[in-house]
Amino acid sequence: MRSKAFAVLFAGILLGFMAASGGMAAPPAKPTAKYVFLFIGDGLGIAQRNSAELYVAATRGLSRPEQAKLVMNTFPAQGMNTTYDLTSVIPDSASAATAISCGFKTKSGVIGMDAQAKVRYETIAELAKKKGWKIGILSSVSLDHATPAAFYAHVPSRRQMYEISMQLVESGFDYFAGGQLLQPADQKDPGKPNALETAKKNGYRVAMGRAGFQQLKRGSGKVIAMNDLVDKNAAMYYALDQKNGNGHVTLAEYTAKGIELLENPKGFFMMIEGGKIDWACHANDAAASIHDVLALDEAVAEAVKFYQKHPQETLIIVTGDHETGGMTIGFAGTRYSSFVDKIRHQKMSYIEFGKKWEEYKKTQSKGDAKFEDILPLIKEAFGLYILSPEEKAALQKTMGEGKGKDASEEVKKAAKEAEIKMKYSMLLTDLELKVLQEAFQQSMVGKKERAADDYTYLLYGGYEPLAVKLTTILNNKAGIGWTSYSHTGVPVPTSALGVGATMFNGYYDQTDIYVKMMRIAGFGK
Repeated sequence: MRSKAFAVLFAGILLGFMAASGGMAAPPAKPTAKYVFLFIGDGLGIAQRNSAELYVAATRGLSRPEQAKLVMNTFPAQGMNTTYDLTSVIPDSASAATAISCGFKTKSGVIGMDAQAKVRYETIAELAKKKGWKIGILSSVSLDHATPAAFYAHVPSRRQMYEISMQLVESGFDYFAGGQLLQPADQKDPGKPNALETAKKNGYRVAMGRAGFQQLKRGSGKVIAMNDLVDKNAAMYYALDQKNGNGHVTLAEYTAKGIELLENPKGFFMMIEGGKIDWACHANDAAASIHDVLALDEAVAEAVKFYQKHPQETLIIVTGDHETGGMTIGFAGTRYSSFVDKIRHQKMSYIEFGKKWEEYKKTQSKGDAKFEDILPLIKEAFGLYILSPEEKAALQKTMGEGKGKDASEEVKKAAKEAEIKMKYSMLLTDLELKVLQEAFQQSMVGKKERAADDYTYLLYGGYEPLAVKLTTILNNKAGIGWTSYSHTGVPVPTSALGVGATMFNGYYDQTDIYVKMMRIAGFGK
């Protein structure tokens, strides 16, 4: 026993001596990333990703969904993370983004601070800036919105958008891009400085629209690049509504430009948010969600191009701050079938349809308005249509003939085709027509005059009744279901590629995304 113990002791001493004298090399240091991309799909859950893949596969005529994988879904590291905050199992974007940017949970509505709004948390972007990295913050919604704000601002309430805008221009970050600022001026005190004017005084170059964007090049200095084509909330248009050649700068273009402007030997951190995925899912508009997921994925592809040139120095992460809408692939009315290809018939978002609907309402009084008047618009926007009484009678007759005892195989086949057309085509059923006619009447009433009870909310979620019912009907025909007009509390997927990517495998909380990024970037934690 003593000789055995001595042998073990001697071996230990020998190993120690060899290591100390260089006879045994020390374990190599873990590689660190100096280029970090963090993509946040606001409201991006499993179903939002999967529906986009199914849509691409169906519209390309591919036989299997896996033939049309999103770039983000090809990443080697795939994990799931929880999203609850200190207030609720179901978080808001402010608290969720704070968890990712700062590594601390807070209560809903708070940005970059503790629940009592007493302690300011340092964000990973602020720390990276201190380390000499360049910083980019991009979003398809307004740049003073909750998610982008969580990387540079510290306020008790996300509604303090003027204060957020001022903190943006005082941040010293190198590149902001996407939507505009919703509140660059203080609405209560016009005498306070304007955020954009302050930005210029602080050395920022404000590049507006495609013309300003195209003038940006390496060496442009600190930049705030904003689309000049934005909605009433200062956000970029839905990707579904961005027509080619009309001046919209895409999230992918802003990402590519960010790489050009930020690349330097010390490193950069870039957060890119697909913010309107969330807005589409709040409204239960699957088509708008799908196209914005694809727009975010195109931005991810730009980061992958950079990674391929710098694979030993780059980390790319794609996650969601929470899920929105309770979206799922499957609907009671379509049972075990899915028809996601039907989404292709929707040519505009619920917002753009709403604009056309408002134009119609201006020409009609409530008493004169007829549902039949807008059927052409419904067909144009959503591909949904009705049959004339004669066409409907003919289909019903064909279906009836197929049930006869002596019906031939040819007659039965025709009957089956008629049944499929009646039940599963873009044809509006009697029940769907009834739902739309009721929504039509509700939409003709002024918003302030509509019922505000729980039942009405369950039907329309506070949105334009006709628009939300049209998207619901099309979604259901496609086999897509929804449970909410709000966020949900389910875990969301996180994907990673590059240095340290394997750390993002597994099941963890979204605060751990911050911890993992800090470690891989060499910032500690």
